[in-house]
Amino acid sequence: MVQTSLEYIAAGGNRHPSAADWASGLLAFGAGNNIALWNPDDEEHHGVTALLAGHTDAVNAVKFLDRGHQRLIISGSADMTVRIWAASDQTPNGYHAVQCLSEHTASINAIATLEGTSIFATGAADGTVKIWSLENATAELLQSISLKPRYFPLTLALTALSNGAVLLAVAGTSNSIQLYVSDQIGCEFALQATLSGHEGWIRSLDFTKERCDDSTDILLASASQDKYIRLWRLHQSQDGATIDDPETAGIARPAEKKSLSNKAHQVGSTEAKYNVTFEALLIGHEDWVYTARWSPTRDETGNPLLLSASADNSLSIWHADAGSGLWICSSRLGEISSQKGSTTATGSTGGFWIGLWRPSGQSVVSLGRTGSWRRWVWHSTNEMWLQQIGISGHVEEVRSLTWAPSGNYLLTTGSDQTTRSLSLWSRNDSSSWHETSRPQIHGYDLNCIATITENQFVSGADEKLLRVFNKPKAVDNLMARLGNFAPSIAADLPDAANIPVLGLSNKAVATVDDEDATAHLENGNAAEREAVDPSAVIHRSTLDLRQPPFEDHLARHTLWPEHEKLYGHGYEISTVATSHDGSLIATACKASAVDHAVIRLYETKDWREIKPPLLAHNLTVTSLAFSPDDKYLLSVSRDRQWAIFERGNESPGLYTLHATNPKGHSRMILDCDWLPPAAGSAFVTAGRDKSAKVWKLESGEAEC
Repeated sequence: MVQTSLEYIAAGGNRHPSAADWASGLLAFGAGNNIALWNPDDEEHHGVTALLAGHTDAVNAVKFLDRGHQRLIISGSADMTVRIWAASDQTPNGYHAVQCLSEHTASINAIATLEGTSIFATGAADGTVKIWSLENATAELLQSISLKPRYFPLTLALTALSNGAVLLAVAGTSNSIQLYVSDQIGCEFALQATLSGHEGWIRSLDFTKERCDDSTDILLASASQDKYIRLWRLHQSQDGATIDDPETAGIARPAEKKSLSNKAHQVGSTEAKYNVTFEALLIGHEDWVYTARWSPTRDETGNPLLLSASADNSLSIWHADAGSGLWICSSRLGEISSQKGSTTATGSTGGFWIGLWRPSGQSVVSLGRTGSWRRWVWHSTNEMWLQQIGISGHVEEVRSLTWAPSGNYLLTTGSDQTTRSLSLWSRNDSSSWHETSRPQIHGYDLNCIATITENQFVSGADEKLLRVFNKPKAVDNLMARLGNFAPSIAADLPDAANIPVLGLSNKAVATVDDEDATAHLENGNAAEREAVDPSAVIHRSTLDLRQPPFEDHLARHTLWPEHEKLYGHGYEISTVATSHDGSLIATACKASAVDHAVIRLYETKDWREIKPPLLAHNLTVTSLAFSPDDKYLLSVSRDRQWAIFERGNESPGLYTLHATNPKGHSRMILDCDWLPPAAGSAFVTAGRDKSAKVWKLESGEAEC
């Protein structure tokens, strides 16, 4: 009996600042309606190991809650529910759902937990924050806070004060931060202070202690769409004194004297009062700041480190200078924003949405707009952050996939407007799957894809034409090197591809040696240097990799050049198939009438359409498939019927209608395929009536 096992999961992360959390040995993040589990420290690079399924809409918030003997994952979704997952050795994915909370009436946007306690808070687009208590992995609602003035909470943070009090910070679609205090766990929270200063929505809040001792001050970091990060200090007052009192004003820290506002707020319980003051304004990001997270560890002087992620495609690590007390950026990771070419002001959703610390420090990860996770590790020997292999995946629905004829790589395409190739990285003692190229970055949602030869594929999108792409030599060599197989013997492969400035199609480009590129720039005059498009110059050394490419390399240097465009359809392409001998391409488009519900055939020798088109359906053809010997072409449609066309003996490019069934399914048919040759002329259809049917073709008729 054939046995199957999970080999690889590719899942892009959801673009929401609260949609991920990193605990010891495991990072959980929202991936569509699921929660993906990944161990970034896995030396075998197996990527995502499991998906937790249960939510019916996008997961917006994920938090770990370690309770000593038990680890929980708390997730919130746009389906208006909060789900609690408990670690379990009895399930294949390591976690099982224990409870679903449905008290919110809108999308969940934020979750906050308090380490060492049994409480957590959830914030939703219904304008409320709810406080919960956990007892044996079962949550009970303690309090519901209606935010006034009304706004949507986007971020929450909890911290413990002295004498058992708990502080809750809430922020979101307003310019201020609200501080709520509960005298002890289990008591109700009451609003005690509102911190103002930001000039945009606040996307992230995080607490930390300034020092490791219990009597130290507490720092609150807030990140906003105004491009700034603000730090707030919570200092426990003595005998009820405040920083504004003349008696204590002289002992204020130098940083407090230099702050933009010296207004002090007071929060806390009756026994322990805290003065909240503005501490520092961190300036350096050029676009919205999505997250600000304190490091679980400290620097050499014992001071905390802050990690910020921004839409300007950068991560910044901040620390307080020991001499001046000023907060400075000690490291900046990511990309230069000018290379991105767009900002949120121009409608871009680029940049880094999430930045997280490893629980033990010394490593950070970030989530980009393409759904990929980038990872950096601190190397003390070199005293620098070095990028390591991360993971990637589609961020929208995967519409189609196809294997290369050799099986050496898999092509996938989807609604995120990208085509990706996945291949195996074989080492001496292990192997793992990775994204090795991104052949197509399109402006339309991609609907279908099919390989023509080992080095060529065709794809269709929400546009009227199809595009044919050739594998570049750099990608071919990379796949062969990683997979330990021979590269292609084709001599006409282009070196690489790029999209020209103001261009829409991938163009083939030739690589240059590093010395040649330098000499060209040095010898040319100023006018010539300015005329050179930097993206058109690709150094050969840039493409010579010994491991799977990083995200920035995937997006810039692994495009496949466009070889041909195929015209003829009047509406968006719905499906495409290629013959096994690579000589024919069959395509169809979206249709609501017979005139457009046709199947067009193209021969791949000179890319001409074979006329007339094939007629059989009344509505959109949803899937096409050639039989293993290319004798038959099978089509299925929204009109609930399937049709089979037979190849002519005298003219191999011409197909004629051979058999049809107008009532193949009771609802629209979604997909079809042929069984292996050993089964004879048999095929399978699957429809929206929740059934899959096997048909046997004999004597011009097919029976189920």
